[in-house]
Amino acid sequence: MTTPFPFTAVVGQDDLRLALLLNAVSPAVGGVLVRGEKGTAKSTAVRALSALLPEVAVVPGCRFSCDPSSPDPACPDGPHETGPGTQRPARMVELPVGASEDRLVGALDIERALAEGVKAFEPGLLADAHRGILYVDEVNLLHDHLVDLLLDAAAMGASYVEREGVSVRHAARFLLVGTMNPEEGELRPQLLDRFGLTVEVAASREPDQRVEVVRRRLAYDDDPAGFTERWADEESSVRARIIAARELLPSVRLGDGALRQIAATCAAFEVDGMRADIVMARTATALAAWAGRTDVLAEDVRQAALLALPHRRRRNPFDAPGLDENKLDETLEEFAEQEQEPTQGPEDDDPGPDGPDGPGGGGGQSPEDDSDGPQGGDTAAQPEAGEGGQPQGAGEQQPVRASEPFRTKALSVPGIGEGAAGRRSRARTEHGRTTGARRPQGALTKLHLAATIQAAAPHQLSRGRTGRGLVVRRDDLRQAAREGREGNLVLFVVDASGSMAARQRMSAVKGAVLSLLLDAYQRRDKVGLVTFRGASADVALPPTSSVDAAAVRLESLPTGGRTPLAAGLLKAHDVLRVERLRDPARRALVVVVTDGRATGGPEPVALAGRAARLFAADGVASVVVDCESGPVRLGLAGQLAGELEGTAVTLDELRADSIAGLVKDVQGNQGRSGSRRAA
Repeated sequence: MTTPFPFTAVVGQDDLRLALLLNAVSPAVGGVLVRGEKGTAKSTAVRALSALLPEVAVVPGCRFSCDPSSPDPACPDGPHETGPGTQRPARMVELPVGASEDRLVGALDIERALAEGVKAFEPGLLADAHRGILYVDEVNLLHDHLVDLLLDAAAMGASYVEREGVSVRHAARFLLVGTMNPEEGELRPQLLDRFGLTVEVAASREPDQRVEVVRRRLAYDDDPAGFTERWADEESSVRARIIAARELLPSVRLGDGALRQIAATCAAFEVDGMRADIVMARTATALAAWAGRTDVLAEDVRQAALLALPHRRRRNPFDAPGLDENKLDETLEEFAEQEQEPTQGPEDDDPGPDGPDGPGGGGGQSPEDDSDGPQGGDTAAQPEAGEGGQPQGAGEQQPVRASEPFRTKALSVPGIGEGAAGRRSRARTEHGRTTGARRPQGALTKLHLAATIQAAAPHQLSRGRTGRGLVVRRDDLRQAAREGREGNLVLFVVDASGSMAARQRMSAVKGAVLSLLLDAYQRRDKVGLVTFRGASADVALPPTSSVDAAAVRLESLPTGGRTPLAAGLLKAHDVLRVERLRDPARRALVVVVTDGRATGGPEPVALAGRAARLFAADGVASVVVDCESGPVRLGLAGQLAGELEGTAVTLDELRADSIAGLVKDVQGNQGRSGSRRAA
C-alpha cells in the first residue's frame, strides 16, 4: 500500500489546507472544489487529508458502512440491530473520470434477478464513499451521466439503482472533493453549486518556497516511510485538533449579528438561491470551532465569504470566478455600523475604522476587475476602423470587443455518431431513448426485458422448466440499443483580414462567435479556433474542452491585411486530420466565419474553392456564417458554402428566433451532398 504524502508537509497552499480542514471539522459544509494549474499539489493535499480524519464506527459486515448507533433501516445488508459496532479508518474513494455508471452506483445481477427474484447487488463507489470522502480528480472532465448521478446522490443522501422494476436503495452521504485545471473546461453550474467551498491554487513565485517544495518531494520519493515518520508528530497534532473542533462545534453560537452579515453579503454579491447563505453559516461556525472559540466573529464571516462565494457569483461560463474583497469589506463594515447604531449616542455618527471586523482584509482585485464577460482592452481608446471594410492590404487594427452574445440556432452534424456523450448531434449511446435490442458485447449494462424474454421463451421446455420462474441463460440476455446525443468538435475558422476590420462589423462577428462558443459550452463540445489574415493562417487555439480559453483568444484577435481564405481552410483541414487520429469517434462541425472574399497570391478564389472541396470529399459538416454587409452583396460566402457542400447563414439568421429550419437545412444539404458523392 502506498504511503500518502503527509498533509502537514505540504508547503504553502494555506487556503487549500484550511478549506479541507474545515470540511474535516464539519462535513456539512459540503466539500471543496480545488481549481488551479497542473503541478500545484491539488491531488497530493486531498489524498493526504484522509489520514487525518477520525475513525468511524460501522456495523460489522455491512458493505454500506451503516452507523451502529442509527443503522439505515433500508440498508440492503440489513436490518441491523443497534450496537457498539467496530472502528475503521475513514475512507477516501477516488472516482475515475472514465468510470462506468455501474462502477459508480453499483450493479444488479440481472440473470439472478429474472430467474430467482433475488436482489443480488454489487455495491459501487457511492457505497464505498458513504461517511467518507469521494474524490474526483479532473472533475470538469466527468461525463454528464455520471454528473447527474452525483447530483442526485448529493441532493438526496442516497443512491438508487433500478433495472426493469428491480430496485435497490442505500445511503450515500459523502464529502465531495474535486480538483480541476480550468484550462481544460469548466463545470456545469448545477455541479459547481454543490461544492460548498472553492479554492484557487497556483505555484509559488518565491524561490525559497519552491526550493522547499522540491526538497521535501525528493526526500519523500527517496524514503516515503521515513519521511512520513518525521512528520508523525505534526500529523497527530492536527488530528487531535480536528477531533477537539468536532466536539466543540455543537457549542458554537452563531448570533443574529453574524447571520445578518452573512445574509447582507450574499445579497450584495447577488448569488442565486439560499445555499450560499447556509454554506457560509456552516463555514463560519467551523472556523470558530477550529480556532477554539464558541462565538462566530466578523473575521469568520469574512473568511467564509472568501471560500464560499467566488464560484457562486459567476453569471455566465466566461466570467472568471473571484470576489471583490473591497466590496466585501465595505459590505461587512456597513452592516457592522448598522448593528452598532442603536447603542450609540446621537453624536456618534462615525464609528471609525476599528469596527468589529477591523480594517484588515487587504485589497484583492479592484471593483473594475469585477466585470461580466470576457476581458478585453479599453475600446474607448481604440481608433475607429475605416467605413465599410478596410481595403485589402490595410495595416493591422487594434482588437475590438465583442458585441452582446445571443442565443443561437442549434447546429448539428448529420447522421448518427458514436462519440463522447454530449448534447449536440444524434449518436448511439448508453443513455437515451431505446431504439432496439442487440446481443451484449462485454458486460450487460442496459437490459432490454422484452427482447430477453422473447429470446428465452422458445427454450423453456427443452430446459426442463417446471416452476413459475423463467429459465434464463446468458445467451438470452439482450442489450438495449439506445440513441442519445454526442458532443462534437466545433472548429471555428475566422476571417480576421482587412475586409472584416470595420469596427462595428468585427464587433458583431466576435459577438456571433462568442454566442456559438456559449452554445458549445452548454452542449459539452470541444472547440478549436483557426484565424487567417495577411499572408497566412494560424491555429489560435488547438481543439480543447476549454471554451473560455477560446473566448479569451477571440477577444484579443487583431484584424487587418489580405484575405488568405485558402490558407485558413487548409489549416483547418490539417487540424481535423490530426484530431481524427487522436479522437476518431468525435465528429467535427466546421464553422467558417467570413464574407467570402479571397485575396493574395495567384488565383486566390480558385485555390479557396479547391481547399473547400477537400472538406466536402471527407464528408465534414460545415456552416458558413456570411458576414458580408452593405446594400450591395456579392454572395461570395454562399458560393463558398456550395463548394463545402454546407449551409450559409447570415449573422441575423444565426439567432435562434430568426429562422426555424437551420438544423434541417444543414442536415438536408449534407444528405444531398452525400447522395451526390454516392452516385
